[in-house]
Amino acid sequence: MHKDGTVHHYADESTEKVLKIFNWGDYINTDEDVLGQFAEKTGYKIVYDTFDTNESMYAKLKADPTGYDVIFPSDYMAKRMIEEGYISKLDFDNIPNISKIDKKFTGLSYDPTDEYTVPYMWGTLGILYNKEMVTEPIKSWDILWDEKYAKQIFMLDSSRDSIAVALKKLGYSLNTTDPDELAAAKAELIRQKPLVLAYLCDEIKDKMLNSEAALALSFAGNALEVVLEEPDLLGYTIPEDDGTNWFVDVVCVMESSKHKKTAEEFINFLCETEIATLNCDYIRYSTPQVEALEEMKEIDFDFATNPYAYPEDVSNMELYISSNEINKKYDRLWLEVKAK
Repeated sequence: MHKDGTVHHYADESTEKVLKIFNWGDYINTDEDVLGQFAEKTGYKIVYDTFDTNESMYAKLKADPTGYDVIFPSDYMAKRMIEEGYISKLDFDNIPNISKIDKKFTGLSYDPTDEYTVPYMWGTLGILYNKEMVTEPIKSWDILWDEKYAKQIFMLDSSRDSIAVALKKLGYSLNTTDPDELAAAKAELIRQKPLVLAYLCDEIKDKMLNSEAALALSFAGNALEVVLEEPDLLGYTIPEDDGTNWFVDVVCVMESSKHKKTAEEFINFLCETEIATLNCDYIRYSTPQVEALEEMKEIDFDFATNPYAYPEDVSNMELYISSNEINKKYDRLWLEVKAK
């Protein structure tokens, strides 16, 4: 997606040599035309579409599993789609640049054998805040329930993330399946609803820049993009008393793809140091590519060494876990919250 919100299609979808890509909005460098570079390099045409939540992506792919070759799910959604047979094992002979990915991203719960996914970007979940409206220290998620900020709070329109905040606020794991703990989280989210100005996704960045709210639940990448643009106006923090989620957005090949080798070559292309640096500099999420991170220190040292972008200690953070039980319970809980 371009900065103006348009989607760029590089080919007629009827063309045989077409690679179809499904990614998050604003999650690849369009200023340097990264997709065009790959198309020119390979002779493949690109069809590129975007989504705004893991759940909307999953719904579209479940309805038509043959629609795309390459997808970019977050960790927990990748695990779900692996288990359901949507994602193909990778041939790493076609992805030699996997050697440039930090080893701390191997053996994680969503892909413990490292056969299906390649890390693309990673980050944390925290609070983006307006420094003129919020002067108190933010130590807990409780601030998102503070009535003095009524109708000055943006929440993410994302089931796992909003539920996670309620669970961590209560001192529970963000992967709990305990009925009483989930009921308590549901009650908290319903109690919070009158205070919430809107449930949004990528729009939060611009709205916070325009001082339309005091507080927003946000991913570090989105938040730091605007914090670094307006450091006197905006700040980002992780409530240290409660802990949070850290996440990995990965790139995968669909089992139904008829162009798996080219799809794997595209993943390898994304892992090239030059391309990974271009994407990180544009997106402002954290890169798992070690050479690109060193390049970013030369381009923007403040970002590349920011403790919220690149936390050294994630011991107080959890990755989301996906299971049939979790998926069903959390999907139902979120529907019930939104319906109230």
